[in-house]
Amino acid sequence: MLSQILEGMSLALHVDALLGIVIGVAVGQVLGAIPGLTASMAVALLIPFTFYFDPWVGIPMMLGMFKGSLFGSSMAAILIRTPGAPAAAATVLDGGPLADQGKGGKAMQTALAASVFGDTFSDICLILASGVLAAIAIRFGPGEYVLLIAFSLLTLASLSGKSAWKATVATLLGLVFGAIGLDPMLGTERLTFGQLDLFDGLGLIPVLIGVLAVSEVFMQMGKPLTHLASKTVEFSAKREDNRLSWLEFRGLLPCLTRSSVIGTIVGALPGLGATIAAFLAYNDARNISRTPEKFGKGALEGVAAPEAANNAVSGSNMIPLLAFGIPGDVAAALILGAFLIQGITPGPVAFQANPVPLYAIFTAMLLANAVNFGIGKAFIPLAKRMVAVPKRLLFPGVLIIASAGAYAIRGSLFDVQLTLVSGAVGYAMLRLGFPPVPMLIGFILTPILEKSLRQTVLVVSAADGWLDYVLSRPVLMVLLVLFAAVSVMMLRKRMQFVRQSTGAGDLASDE
Repeated sequence: MLSQILEGMSLALHVDALLGIVIGVAVGQVLGAIPGLTASMAVALLIPFTFYFDPWVGIPMMLGMFKGSLFGSSMAAILIRTPGAPAAAATVLDGGPLADQGKGGKAMQTALAASVFGDTFSDICLILASGVLAAIAIRFGPGEYVLLIAFSLLTLASLSGKSAWKATVATLLGLVFGAIGLDPMLGTERLTFGQLDLFDGLGLIPVLIGVLAVSEVFMQMGKPLTHLASKTVEFSAKREDNRLSWLEFRGLLPCLTRSSVIGTIVGALPGLGATIAAFLAYNDARNISRTPEKFGKGALEGVAAPEAANNAVSGSNMIPLLAFGIPGDVAAALILGAFLIQGITPGPVAFQANPVPLYAIFTAMLLANAVNFGIGKAFIPLAKRMVAVPKRLLFPGVLIIASAGAYAIRGSLFDVQLTLVSGAVGYAMLRLGFPPVPMLIGFILTPILEKSLRQTVLVVSAADGWLDYVLSRPVLMVLLVLFAAVSVMMLRKRMQFVRQSTGAGDLASDE
């Protein structure tokens, strides 16, 4: 076995393989910073070229591009509030405010450290515990998915501490948006109003770009001309505002670890993806934090948590792929295609019959993380120069980039229109004080919730009732207990918050 491990490592440590990783990471970071070009699209662009490369040049290059594009998307999210990919949408929430405070350099350094931390964490989990995690993941049926998503929706109210009803309304709005399109089982129209473009539902990327980026442009357009003449992003001259100190990193370690665990678990579950992991980790970090009021105003945890989680997905979504040959998401499916092109067939037999390629893949993934960190360090100063232009010049550019990113997905002008309409919706929500994040999470989770709920109903109807179904699923019972416990804790916390707010109001009126 040791000889096979060393042979696999030697494949990944070859000069050509290392060069492939460096090129893949560099190109991935550039492509990832362009809104609309997701990690999946970056990998898809490279797959045809890998066919002409030696397998141990093409595969490391593809893995490097996948990891580089995930970090690249966070830079656009922080500096111009336009996530390069949906997975970086949660990074906008605190990365944008940090950039407004002149701490864009610190935010990018935090995103880079969190990305590499989360990615490495999940890669190690993949190497050490892929069998165990895959065994747990395969026990997740539709009932477990329903409970997991219900828990996510329940916690959304806490994203807006003072206005839980507004967060609830925003979540319901997201559920309605997510239901638009054809019924996935019956094929009947829902809220399409006869529009063919709505039959496939609202596109995720146009909605995300519109609500997060275009709405911000609309907000900036309402400000004085003198404000628009200033630089897009002012960077503080203070050294501490442009770096992440070891003390700050050490303080973020608990948050990074929790978020990496969340990302690893979500990544091992087929169908959820990095975007959901990022929002779940952000929500968790806010609930656990001693200073939740700083979230949304420039909290480092608000950048570290989603970045660690969405990058942790990249390693763990290889668990079902390598252990069973089943891709967990679109990116994993593309990587599987590249493996098959190169003659590598993942699955249980591969670990016994020919494990050398798998050890080479593991080594290449860890090397790509180190290269991602080094190239990211060099890319951050370049990114800072690129945004040193006046806002009146950049915001029209953001609209153009956002429109191009939306159009690039399906080549449809409808997606461009949807981006602008979503921007208007996001602008109205911000002006009226409704948080857009619960709406986005509700929108993202609706298709998975509907599918899982319907499957659960069918399974239960075929069984001997709900009780027998629940008792036959140990994982579901554990989740039910955790769901009940967390719900009670959140209710008590909410009641305490209301009592404190009422007491403060009475005191103010007495004065």
